[in-house]
Amino acid sequence: MSSDYKFQGWLGLDKEAVNGKMVWQEYEPKQFAETDIDIKITHCGVCGSDMHTLRSGWGATKYPVCVGHEIVGHAVRVGSQVKGIKVGDRVGVGAQSGACMNQNGDCDLCANGLEQHCQIANTNTYDGKYPNGDKSYGGYADYWRGPSTHVIPIPDALPSDVAAPMLCGGITAYSPLKQHNAGPDKTVGVIGVGGLGHFGIMGAAALGCKKVVAISRTSAKKADAMKMGATDFIATDEDAKWNSKHRNSLDIIVCTVSSPKMPIQKYLSLLRFNGVFVQVGAPEDVIPGFNVFALIGKRVKVTGSAIGSPQEIKDMLQFFADKGVRTWNNNRPMKEANQVCIDFEAGKPRYRYVLVNEKHANEAAKL
Repeated sequence: MSSDYKFQGWLGLDKEAVNGKMVWQEYEPKQFAETDIDIKITHCGVCGSDMHTLRSGWGATKYPVCVGHEIVGHAVRVGSQVKGIKVGDRVGVGAQSGACMNQNGDCDLCANGLEQHCQIANTNTYDGKYPNGDKSYGGYADYWRGPSTHVIPIPDALPSDVAAPMLCGGITAYSPLKQHNAGPDKTVGVIGVGGLGHFGIMGAAALGCKKVVAISRTSAKKADAMKMGATDFIATDEDAKWNSKHRNSLDIIVCTVSSPKMPIQKYLSLLRFNGVFVQVGAPEDVIPGFNVFALIGKRVKVTGSAIGSPQEIKDMLQFFADKGVRTWNNNRPMKEANQVCIDFEAGKPRYRYVLVNEKHANEAAKL
């Protein structure tokens, strides 16, 4: 079976791409395997990871690169070995598009539903390589091709533009809440009211946490945070005594910020005995150090978390659909991707940009 469509999208050719210098070009996707799916893209969320990659912020990017790993669209080609998805289904792909899936029986991570941490054959949705050496390309494009193992059905209750940012931003903030048993007996702090942070606040509220504290430098986003479900707000630049006032008040902190200047020592003081600090923001610089007595005295744990497994994403999407959680998104035409990158870097999204492939979205609306 051959396709009658071309793979083309916004390609970054060098580090200047992040400054609005991507070019629309055709590219060669991975070779189609009978375990693969082609997706006709209608929506793609814009993630901070896209900017880091476009400018080689996390390391040398393998240009040309097509970023975008919050992809939603419709399956238009489905391999003969794919189960559970058929042509026409509305589906999505997050930040990971492949793992070894324990095929050789030697990957405990994949065997235990932790595919996002696979150390054998982990493939990023873009700027990665599949086991056969083919490059992976993302969703600032017309079509996407990749393994069905990481293609997620989208619940009917979630509109495509709402669901897209959940596939990376949503799961990145939600997964650590589930890992550390956030619920009615827990108090949760979310540092950073942005693209990741707003999912953390809404996720903690939906989980019924008895207290959800939004933490930001200023109170500029306080009203928004309270609408998202926060029960309290800390503006660290506006109250010199914020850490002493709120000392020993939180069980879990999810930190979404990526600043090398963040006051981590003071953040740790907010934790109770056995509290946990989870870093999900991924800075290009080294985060500040801290005094180890911040850990020793209260048996505090500092850890990290990365996206989520395909099953976690499925569970989260259904939970968000059931609880009425909705992304605060701003939709922009796919043709404006370069300007969207510039606006993203300027801190303008409130709170996720979503690129809309208007032709495909309009076609889908008529189905």
